[in-house]
Amino acid sequence: MNINYEYYRIFYYAAKYKNLTLAADMLHGSQPNISRAIKLLEHDLGCLLFVRSNRGIALTPEGERLYSHIKIAVEQIQTAEEELKMLAGLHRGVVSVGASETALHLLLLPALKKFRQTHPEIRIRIRNHLTSQAIESVRQGLVDFAVVASPADIPDSLTATSLTDFQDILIGGNAFSSLSGQTHTLRDICGYPLVCLGESTMSHRFYDDFYRANGLTLRPEFEAATTDQILPMVKNNLGLGFLPEKLAQDALDTGDICRITLREPIPLRGIFLVENRERPLTIAAGALKKLLESVRSTAVISQS
Repeated sequence: MNINYEYYRIFYYAAKYKNLTLAADMLHGSQPNISRAIKLLEHDLGCLLFVRSNRGIALTPEGERLYSHIKIAVEQIQTAEEELKMLAGLHRGVVSVGASETALHLLLLPALKKFRQTHPEIRIRIRNHLTSQAIESVRQGLVDFAVVASPADIPDSLTATSLTDFQDILIGGNAFSSLSGQTHTLRDICGYPLVCLGESTMSHRFYDDFYRANGLTLRPEFEAATTDQILPMVKNNLGLGFLPEKLAQDALDTGDICRITLREPIPLRGIFLVENRERPLTIAAGALKKLLESVRSTAVISQS
């Protein structure tokens, strides 16, 4: 049976208010058109839906049964429409983001602060992972997208968008201040203890490649579990460490650590947004992605 949905919507309002004039007002129509639509619906269904009298209209038993079903359908549609309006207006929604720790601190957290100011109703869920785990969470559909730092192994099934570059520097605590103010080779500093992330991290792989490219072997004396552990370990003179310049800047300004200049340039690293092209983003996730992509027009993060 192919019946116009509009007839059911008209029936819903007529049955709800038991008044054709009020139903017409709610639908921004005329009473004759409302009456005509109800008669057409009754004809198509083959039964009377209303009993008409001088006091108004009342539902027949058939009308009561139909209304019990139509009420649920129409109100669910109305609820869905309202929810979509809220989502489209960014007044509701949830964004789930996977993030490697370096990308989280360098780019994602400042972006989320700005996003929160303009869209306070949107809930944000952050899954802080190793780079490989963050990428896998995108592949499995556990997050809307991920923001990760290079190096990163991104499968062909996913799309990576470059957001910005950043520069690492070599730092030391006050016990190593004699190393500042002059240029050293990478081989020179191999004689000093080194703080580095663990072998399972992409940062460790980055510096392992860096050392190998210069004919050396990376042998850290101390392995940190997270990036934010490196700075306090360096401050406590456990060893030298490589850290994004932006994350080291405050400690450099206060003199808690010193910068050590290398003759061999440390390659730039990048931050990427990774998403699954087969899973369209929600409106809220798309808005956050747009904000993150806007940083591509800015300068490299703390390039020396």
